[in-house]
Amino acid sequence: MSFRREAHVPKGGPDGGDGGDGGDVVMVCNDSYRDLEHFRRSSHFSAKRGTHGQGAQRHGADGAMLEIPVPPGTEILIESDGTQHDLVRPGQRAVVAKGGSGGRGNRHFSSSTTQSPRFAELGLVGDETWVTLQLKLLADAGLVGLPNAGKSSLISTITRATPKVADYPFTTLEPALGTLHAADRQLVIADIPGLIEGASDGIGLGHDFLAHVERTRLLVHVLDLAPLDGSDPADNFDTVEREIHLYQERLATLPRIIALSKADLVTDEEGEQARAYWQERMGEDVSVLLTSSATTQGLDELCVELLRRIPLAAAADDAGDQRITRARHTPDDLPEHRTFRPASRRGFQVTQPEPGSFLVEGENVEKLVARYDLANEDGLQHLERRLRGMGVIRALEAAGFEAGNDVEIAGVVFDLDP
Repeated sequence: MSFRREAHVPKGGPDGGDGGDGGDVVMVCNDSYRDLEHFRRSSHFSAKRGTHGQGAQRHGADGAMLEIPVPPGTEILIESDGTQHDLVRPGQRAVVAKGGSGGRGNRHFSSSTTQSPRFAELGLVGDETWVTLQLKLLADAGLVGLPNAGKSSLISTITRATPKVADYPFTTLEPALGTLHAADRQLVIADIPGLIEGASDGIGLGHDFLAHVERTRLLVHVLDLAPLDGSDPADNFDTVEREIHLYQERLATLPRIIALSKADLVTDEEGEQARAYWQERMGEDVSVLLTSSATTQGLDELCVELLRRIPLAAAADDAGDQRITRARHTPDDLPEHRTFRPASRRGFQVTQPEPGSFLVEGENVEKLVARYDLANEDGLQHLERRLRGMGVIRALEAAGFEAGNDVEIAGVVFDLDP
């Protein structure tokens, strides 16, 4: 609130500037990041607030936007309103908390009947909410199998990934990504931690592991030919496939490659018999390969098969689309992302909790009350005029309101005497 005062200028008038808007909190898809580990160190973020308006119609500066980088494949759930975002391409953005809008200076309220308004609007508080982040890896191929089937050894041999490798189950506790380099292209391969029976029901870390398989285009089922526990490879295969099928029907339709691992631990004759058995069982559409990470047997053939089975267009375009028929679409056919946000309620409701007291509820009415200093007489009169124009006074009178009764709006109780 300000008035122009200059020497030898008899008629100044209001000249209060507007306050600046608060900055938004925006999450930006950044392919320099691969996980959400940096959110363990810090989980509270806030953008800069706007600055106050000043006299001589000087507006306050808007608060700086806060950009938070997240890796591709991040799903965002805003808990305050249920809005969901899915960031899959570098550069995609999602506003997770909007900054409050700045208040207008008193110059906006001058009129022929109110030439010296002695009030101004207050700025609104920005959004404050919890945001849930879930990362689903974006990979062209995913390695699945029971614990200790040889997945980590396989990915470390064909890519530059360096997962922990040991001779006991559950060595791998977090998914790992590796890049398979070819002459003219690259494929991203995900080492998914071992799946156990009941994983689809959340046993162990089943849901966490299976979620990372959702966005792969092809599954490489790594099957141990000589399990240390003496279990039957066929039963082991059925266990993993059953959990994948129970978790999501779409995953069961993904193309498969069967990699019979640890072929160096069996004789050549046993290995060839096993390959023939699995080839007959899976059919001609599924490639079955004998592999050994220790001797690199079959790994060149596996790399060639991965490059052949994943089309170049599918590997380069539309990394986040989850449709089975993704190869039929071009990037121009698909929107970057869609936001479904519940519409705000524009109306209001008047109730009477107790005699002589009234409660007015409604998003627009609550925001209007937050705009004004109720201790300022001029501001309160302007607020009453706005409430009358919105029909709030008429609704209060219809509910039995009388001048002087207490009215509560947005947690503020005041005497209303229209």
